[in-house]
Amino acid sequence: MKGLELAQKYYETYGAEMIRQKFSAYENRIACGLVGEGSECFGFDDEYSRDHDWGPSFCMWLTDEDYEETGLALEREYRALPQCFGGFAGRVEEKYAEHRIGALRTSVFYFNYTGLKKAPETIAEWRRIPEEFLAVATNGRIFRDDLGEFSKRRELLLDYYPEDIRLKKIAARAAVMAQSGQYNYARCMKRGEAVAAQCALSEFIKAACSMVYLLNKKYVPYYKWAHRGMRELSILNCVYGLLSELCEEGKSATQKTNIIENICRDVAEELRKQGLSDSNDDFLLAQGESVLCRIKDDMLSKLHIMAE
Repeated sequence: MKGLELAQKYYETYGAEMIRQKFSAYENRIACGLVGEGSECFGFDDEYSRDHDWGPSFCMWLTDEDYEETGLALEREYRALPQCFGGFAGRVEEKYAEHRIGALRTSVFYFNYTGLKKAPETIAEWRRIPEEFLAVATNGRIFRDDLGEFSKRRELLLDYYPEDIRLKKIAARAAVMAQSGQYNYARCMKRGEAVAAQCALSEFIKAACSMVYLLNKKYVPYYKWAHRGMRELSILNCVYGLLSELCEEGKSATQKTNIIENICRDVAEELRKQGLSDSNDDFLLAQGESVLCRIKDDMLSKLHIMAE
């Protein structure tokens, strides 16, 4: 059973009744679900995930005022619920994974991942938030939110970046893919610089993953799950298989260079398809320059192409 499904069943079996019986005055104000850090929140958990920070659990988000009034009592009752459920042992929280579940402040939850007390509004505010933090803040599932405060913040983030920021990120990723993959990887291999070549390949893979998510208008999760998550995307999910092939043992430098070019060709085609570029060049630096010309914000348009 996946962690999200387990969490919802645990909430429906024990959590909902506990809130109804002991916190009836707040029942319509407490948002419940499972969102945040951990593979189960992305739906990527498997049997290997269960050795730490996994098990029957859920989150309860409250306004600051409600938390002051009843947060500690709610947390005590939550911790008193049966630890084992559905044949699974209780969740064991490691030192650096505390306060991911149980009673939480909505304001603190979002501040932890955005650094803001409100939803981001300006270009500067959006740019300061790492993509992977936005992925964490918007994953998982909401089981109940009558008040709607938690979900409102969530929906504002799920609406995705302002288009100028998305375009700037796409241009930057295109430039990095061109530099690291289409240019530097083969040159490093010709020079016998195997370590530099691997560094170039790593930069290319990281930029390619981010590019695919940007073209899907989805936030890229941190590196451990970026490739896995591409399977769930509707646009350019073929890159998932190409990146897997790129990392296979035994592939020659020539074979890897060809795979890199295939990925870049697919990206260039999608950029044209989305109307983000009018360049017919498959070298992604040219594509990035074309994307850059579509940015309306004066400050963003004047940044170095690789900045973002």
